[in-house]
Amino acid sequence: MMKKKSISASKASLVLFLCQMISALDVPLDSKLLEELLQPPTITQQSPKDYIVDPRENIVIQCEAKGKPPPSFSWTRNGTHFDIDKDAQVTMKPNSGTLVINIMNGGKAEAYEGVYQCTARNERGAAISNNIVIRPSRSPLWTKEKLEPNQVREGDSLVLHCRPPVGLPPPIIFWMDNAFQRLPQSERVSQGLNGDLYFSNVQPEDTREDYICYARFNHTQTIQQKQPISVKVFSMDSLNDTIAANLSDTDIYGAKPVTERQPILLTPTGSSSTKVELRGNVLLLECIAAGLPTPVIRWIKEGGELPANRTFFENFKKTLKIIDVSEADSGNYKCIARNILGSAHHVISVTVKAAPYWITAPRNLVLSPGEDGTLICRANGNPKPNISWLANGVPIAIAPEDPSRKVDGDTIIFSHVQERSSAVYQCNASNEYGYLLANAFVNVLAEPPRILTPANKLYQVIADSPALLDCAYFGSPKPEIEWFKGVKGSILRGSEYVFHDNGTLEIPVAQKDSTGTYTCVARNELGKIQNEVQLEVKDPTMIIKQPEYKVIQRYGQVSFECIIKHDSTLLPTVIWLKDNDELPDDERFLVGKDNLTIMNVTDKDDGTYTCIVNTTLDSVSASAVLTVVARPNPPFDLELTGQLERSVELSWIPGDENNSPITNFVIEYEDGLHESGVWHYQTEVPGTQTTVQLKLSPYVNYSFRVIAVNEIGRSQPSEPSEQYLTKSANPDENPSNVQGIGSEPDNLVITWESLKGFQSNGPGLQYKVSWRQKDVDDEWTSVIVANVSKYIVSGTPTFVPYEIKVQALNDLGYAPEPSEVIGHSGEDLPMVAPGNVQVHVINSTLAKVHWDPVPLKTVRGHLQGYKVYYWKVQSLSRRSRRHVEKKILTFRGNKTFGMLPGLEPYSSYKLNVRVVNGKGEGPASPDKVFKTPEGVPSSPSFLKITNPTLDSLTLEWGSPTHPNGVLTSYILKFQPINNTHELGPLVEIRIPANESSLILKNLNYSTRYKFYFNAQTSVGSGSQITEEAVTIMDEAMASRQVDIATQGWFIGLMCAVALLILILLIVCFIRRNKGGKYPVKEKEDAHADPEIQPMKEDDGTFGEYSDAEDHKPLKKGSRTPSDRTVKKEDSDDSLVDYGEGVNGQFNEDGSFIGQYSGKKEKEPAEGNESSEAPSPVNAMNSFV
Repeated sequence: MMKKKSISASKASLVLFLCQMISALDVPLDSKLLEELLQPPTITQQSPKDYIVDPRENIVIQCEAKGKPPPSFSWTRNGTHFDIDKDAQVTMKPNSGTLVINIMNGGKAEAYEGVYQCTARNERGAAISNNIVIRPSRSPLWTKEKLEPNQVREGDSLVLHCRPPVGLPPPIIFWMDNAFQRLPQSERVSQGLNGDLYFSNVQPEDTREDYICYARFNHTQTIQQKQPISVKVFSMDSLNDTIAANLSDTDIYGAKPVTERQPILLTPTGSSSTKVELRGNVLLLECIAAGLPTPVIRWIKEGGELPANRTFFENFKKTLKIIDVSEADSGNYKCIARNILGSAHHVISVTVKAAPYWITAPRNLVLSPGEDGTLICRANGNPKPNISWLANGVPIAIAPEDPSRKVDGDTIIFSHVQERSSAVYQCNASNEYGYLLANAFVNVLAEPPRILTPANKLYQVIADSPALLDCAYFGSPKPEIEWFKGVKGSILRGSEYVFHDNGTLEIPVAQKDSTGTYTCVARNELGKIQNEVQLEVKDPTMIIKQPEYKVIQRYGQVSFECIIKHDSTLLPTVIWLKDNDELPDDERFLVGKDNLTIMNVTDKDDGTYTCIVNTTLDSVSASAVLTVVARPNPPFDLELTGQLERSVELSWIPGDENNSPITNFVIEYEDGLHESGVWHYQTEVPGTQTTVQLKLSPYVNYSFRVIAVNEIGRSQPSEPSEQYLTKSANPDENPSNVQGIGSEPDNLVITWESLKGFQSNGPGLQYKVSWRQKDVDDEWTSVIVANVSKYIVSGTPTFVPYEIKVQALNDLGYAPEPSEVIGHSGEDLPMVAPGNVQVHVINSTLAKVHWDPVPLKTVRGHLQGYKVYYWKVQSLSRRSRRHVEKKILTFRGNKTFGMLPGLEPYSSYKLNVRVVNGKGEGPASPDKVFKTPEGVPSSPSFLKITNPTLDSLTLEWGSPTHPNGVLTSYILKFQPINNTHELGPLVEIRIPANESSLILKNLNYSTRYKFYFNAQTSVGSGSQITEEAVTIMDEAMASRQVDIATQGWFIGLMCAVALLILILLIVCFIRRNKGGKYPVKEKEDAHADPEIQPMKEDDGTFGEYSDAEDHKPLKKGSRTPSDRTVKKEDSDDSLVDYGEGVNGQFNEDGSFIGQYSGKKEKEPAEGNESSEAPSPVNAMNSFV
């Protein structure tokens, strides 16, 4: 095959578009355009290839075509020109190629049998129809034949042959009797595909004389009947009687009875056969077998599975049907007939052939002069079809030559076409099973662009919905389409637009700003044209207040709201429906502007109410359900039946449910013997149930009542049923919640929950209380008591286990043997203290304590845990004692260690351990002394700066409140701060620990310094404290400043600066009011620290500000880093993190899992930087 010439993407899209526009089968053209454009003929309608006609009616052979100019028609018959003017019986419809052959006025259909073909021709080419084979239908009579009666023995097989006459088309066969009733069929008796009637085995009931085969010919609407066939079945009894009249006794008994036989196939015969079927047809395979009992048929495909979804079984599985067969369905299909005696099988080898079918049918081609194109005709079949081309109905080999055309097998290639290249080409694909014929024209046109959409067409859409603006166009070559918005707008591009091949501009989500004028421009090399359309985007119609579900009691009033919002240019209409139909014509229904009100609601007003709002562009609706309900009426006619000692059946009739289904019935009872007038819940049943079997207790005088429940509420109780007194009996159950707990070291208190009155089952309810010491006493000690729920056993050993049981009894006897529970006599305080107490100091704030558990016998009660008492004796750095505050940690269970958090560094501690039971604490272990190592100190207690001079400052400080060790030195760091608040180089000085003041010399005059001060131990540096101070100016500079301040120009400058600041404050104030609270200010307000405030509360001055003349020391902790971070002053280990107090617990590894009761608030600590002292300018900025 030759290589196709490549064409550009734009030309390819042009070809596709023009094919769609020219082909009437794809896109209809504008009527005005149809009148102007030339188009080769196209066959639009034709009769089928195999055309069987009714010989009694006129023959109509259809051939319709279109084209510009309108085509003329001609016919061939059996390959030669058919001159219709010479045959008076044949006419052609006006403006059509359809032939009408007049048979009803003397013509004979047989005379017009043959192969017809229609040609439609105009100046642009000629299209041809398929070869139409005309054959008249035939329905011949059955040939007369003499039919002998069929006499057959019971159990034998039988085939009644139909052999219908050969008709056109083949007839439909069915079997009936003389009464025109279809003969019943089954697995035993059925009709084959050839029309014969098969009996796998005959039975006496098959005897009859009117087996009639009918053939129905649908084309002629006639039914032909075969002569009746007679069948007589001889049973073995009647056969023996017949033989006995002519034969001896020995011969009579030689007649064989009905015997069972294994299957044999009646059709098809032999062990194998073949079948050929065409692709796309229905494959029918049949197997019918004889045998007694009647065989069952099963189908399989050898080497594969039967195709799913296309396989069906018919005629009691004797016929395998596969629809839409393909080559993949070829293979061997086996049918197996089986009964209890054996099986028979037959293999049908199926081959699927295929008449030609299209892979790519040729499509109409519209080209501009000088363009290239191809016609492709690809078909497949089995065997492979032969492809041949015709041009205007003439084989292309003998057609007039066209230099622009080249045939390459199944493709025709066109290069540089001219208008004379226009023609209709036919592709014929054929094999031995059929043919395909397709017409495809090549139409060479040179047309300037045309826009078919009306000018200034108005499009209206709803916002947020797609807008489709049409620009139906035509031109050859295919015009390029561009869209513009507005008169001088730029070309539309981007993802917010979709440009369709037919010229339509789609705005997927139109917005209000999409409204405007849109211009479509179509241009090709022959010209340019444009058209404007208008787009209006409307606000969507919305139901902003929808009707809501309503539940209303009858005779009430209900209102449904339907408040809408719509575009002001659209006129909405509101319609109310009830159950999708018009509202009832009833004055109780009041339709307002935005609501529907129903007065005096009745049961018939139940339903769904829908509010529909319509505009010319959209429609919205909302629905709500109205349910008219009431509480159900009480049940009635309560009846007790089936009275037994422990049960009774209660039945009732439900009251009216009042339009709300009854969900359940509640049954209550009254015990007239023990609690007269008090109704108790018995049970409840579903609302569909009206009887219930009730379980009863002995010695109760029962009355019952029933309450109906629906979603609205409960009905009134029914009238009580008759009373029913049950007989007395032994108690069924014993008291519950039996316990034994001592209240004193020498007693055991046994308690239980008493039985209720109806649980007594009879008069004289008492309790038998029994106990014995576990693993010591063999015999039980018992006492019988009444009207109590507690018994105290005195004189018991301290905390020993007892087995306890409490049994109910009445005048009729005892309840079942009760289960035993274990209790304990009273506890006493533990006797011994834990030993071998050891302390392991982990760090300066955490220690771990170990102890040996006490013997359980000395606990004298339930072991609850151990308590550790610990307290600080003194600080090793100060050697001063203070008030001793003991702290307690409790460790649950049989623990032998625990963690002590929150210790102070460099201190001496004592601790002891005590065991705890339910009675209290045991004796304390000997006090254990331990010491914590040094830690880092806290910040110095204060730092103040005094005596500022031109070049020096005096620093005084106090030692740390918590030195946490031996102080080794102080670290002083300082750095200057310039007018822009930038920090200068940092200077560090180490000061001996015994010093408390320092004079810094050689400083710069009139300079602000920032100081960082902290103490050190051998462990490290502690938290720092910060402060700022300023050296003073010299006298000369001060005097110069005074002189300047008295100058008028300086005063004016300061006034201007003040005015500017005032304006800035006003602007910031306005912005703040518009924007809401400044976020940082909000956080400061929300997390205000009482010690860190921008102004003092007493005098309103800026807090903590210090200048050269103010030497008052700043408060400790008054400075906070500018980033708001705070360091912890002390160790992170604290009781808040580890302790639990009395309720605290530790895991097995000593980690804390509880909470310490005596919480100690953490002290605020200083960070590495302090916030700078506020100045008036800073304060002003804080307001902004």
